[in-house]
Amino acid sequence: MNLRPSGSVQKGFHDCRDAAVSGLSWTLIVGGGLYLWRQTRTGARYGRYVEANSRCCPARLAWFLQEFPAFLLPLLLLLLGQRLLLLASFMLHYFHRSFIYAFLTRGRPVPLFIVLCSAIFCSLNGFLQAHYLLHCRRLEDTWLTDAHLAAGLLVFVVGMTINIHSDHILRSLRKPGETVYRIPHGGLFELVSGANFFGEIVQWCGFAVAAGSLPAFAFFFFTVCSIGPRAYQHHRYPQNPSQHQHRFRIIQ
Repeated sequence: MNLRPSGSVQKGFHDCRDAAVSGLSWTLIVGGGLYLWRQTRTGARYGRYVEANSRCCPARLAWFLQEFPAFLLPLLLLLLGQRLLLLASFMLHYFHRSFIYAFLTRGRPVPLFIVLCSAIFCSLNGFLQAHYLLHCRRLEDTWLTDAHLAAGLLVFVVGMTINIHSDHILRSLRKPGETVYRIPHGGLFELVSGANFFGEIVQWCGFAVAAGSLPAFAFFFFTVCSIGPRAYQHHRYPQNPSQHQHRFRIIQ
């Protein structure tokens, strides 16, 4: 016997969950603002700022665990969907983070709390972006020729290139097994203190322009609030106070 009210429609797996999309998007926006406020008072305690008594996870495993959900969840939804281009761009970043960057990094161990929070964020954001693009976005017949799509994807590629190249420069500063911090030179590090962060912000700005959606903008806004202060924190605290050239670069 059907106990649902007359006229009600039961949503299937492929139907758009408007309330979830809106709720998660505003959670990113509000959460990004709160995280920005927190970082103006105390910086995120990982990397060179990790506390000595923190329980940590090895850097390579940490990056894999915290970034992989943002690749896995869209992949699972993508297997049941048909819209590829924008979601493939999103997944390209997290494929690189989960399967390439995570196994090349020479960073310090990451506090377990940071790994857990990052994994939760990537899970929620991965679901949000994939669900919206696959089940909520309404595409016109001419969407592939839209100027904002082409411009956004171009900016995305430029940002990702900057991010990957900057990560390579940072990695080359350390020999295997080293965790010492050295001020980077070359590439955009000659102009911007946090060139890797700058590249990622540019990348997600391009994604937001290409997607033209609230979830994509919310993710971009959260990214700015999250790693923007991190770049400023790096800019203020060079390894050696005598290395003043670091302070004359642009603060990202």
